[in-house]
Amino acid sequence: MKIDAYPFDDALLEAVRADRQRHTLVYVPGEVQVVLGRGSKPETEVHITACREDGVPVLRRRGGGCAVVLDPGNIVVSVVEQAPGFGQNRAHFTRLSAWLIASLERLGVTGLEQRGISDLALGDRKIGGASLHRSRERLLYSVSLLVDSDISLIERYLRHPPREPDYRAGRPHREFLGTLRVALGTGSPKDLADRLSQVLANTEPSALP
Repeated sequence: MKIDAYPFDDALLEAVRADRQRHTLVYVPGEVQVVLGRGSKPETEVHITACREDGVPVLRRRGGGCAVVLDPGNIVVSVVEQAPGFGQNRAHFTRLSAWLIASLERLGVTGLEQRGISDLALGDRKIGGASLHRSRERLLYSVSLLVDSDISLIERYLRHPPREPDYRAGRPHREFLGTLRVALGTGSPKDLADRLSQVLANTEPSALP
């Protein structure tokens, strides 16, 4: 199976390399795609035959974690900033997820919390998963939010993950995943993405403790 690189990571990294400022991209995927983590094994995490039958591209991001399905009901938030060294990954996850949660709260999305190492959850339902990539000078944090996503696509294209947080407790995708659909009101994922982009552009994540 042909696996291409996820297209947005390198552009953000290059922008920060050029001006050494934080860059944030908030967008809605234009098509259904499976995105592997840096160390993901397609044969372990993906229903490859289903992807081939449906013409769904399989890509690989720079960050870690397991495979995800993106569709036009998702919002993806990617942040690149200067972060010399390779340590304190858990602390970076915590401060950047806290920034995202606070930004969503300003838009009326309440009750979110960080669970596991890098999940965003409403109660016992996962509604977002984050990944991290480190280079010697830069950090890439990316999270996909299930807003108006089709959970049946995740069941079709992804196997049960080889690693899971304790709070999943072995549940299948349909019993573990939730969405932020109620937060949309009469809007669309694109509307929420535009509003979230504005909030993030006018706020700052906390510094490391």
